[in-house]
Amino acid sequence: MAGFKGCMGLNDDCASGDLDLIWTFLPGYGTLMTLTDAEFQAVLNDTTKRIDGDIAWRNDEDHSPSVEFYVDVISNAGWPLVVRGSFNPLIPAVSYVLVYKNVGRVYGLDIGKDHHNPQCEQVGEKHKHRWTARFRDKEAYVPHDITAPASDPVAVWQQFCIEARLKHNGKLLDPPPHQKELPL
Repeated sequence: MAGFKGCMGLNDDCASGDLDLIWTFLPGYGTLMTLTDAEFQAVLNDTTKRIDGDIAWRNDEDHSPSVEFYVDVISNAGWPLVVRGSFNPLIPAVSYVLVYKNVGRVYGLDIGKDHHNPQCEQVGEKHKHRWTARFRDKEAYVPHDITAPASDPVAVWQQFCIEARLKHNGKLLDPPPHQKELPL
């Protein structure tokens, strides 16, 4: 990894290029690999991808107003996948990210956060990331199939699952109500 340049992290906060900082929130991911476009397409097209059970939000460990979840994805092919969800009710902003272990984000949806593509194109607050061998996870496009607002993360989740060919055998629970901190 010496000489690593650029951002391959999942959290888009990687100006330092320090892989230890970029990958800390997903432990045990080891050495980074890459995917070809065909391999990514096989993962996305696999209709056996599923999540079993209900998903509950938990407080963000950074004590921000966001809530999040991590859940393993099961498939007949045994893809090493996990989904990370995050929701900030104050903005509002929601993200659902399909992570291929040792590679990073290969597919994701963000609503409520601007994105700037590598070609200097501003994509906007609602965009999807789709893996390419050339740009990894850094290129995004505006999806027309996502119509639910960021303020309704459960409806956004349902639309994301359909587009990602991900079957959820359970339900995503509503996020807990945001509680404002009391002044001391």
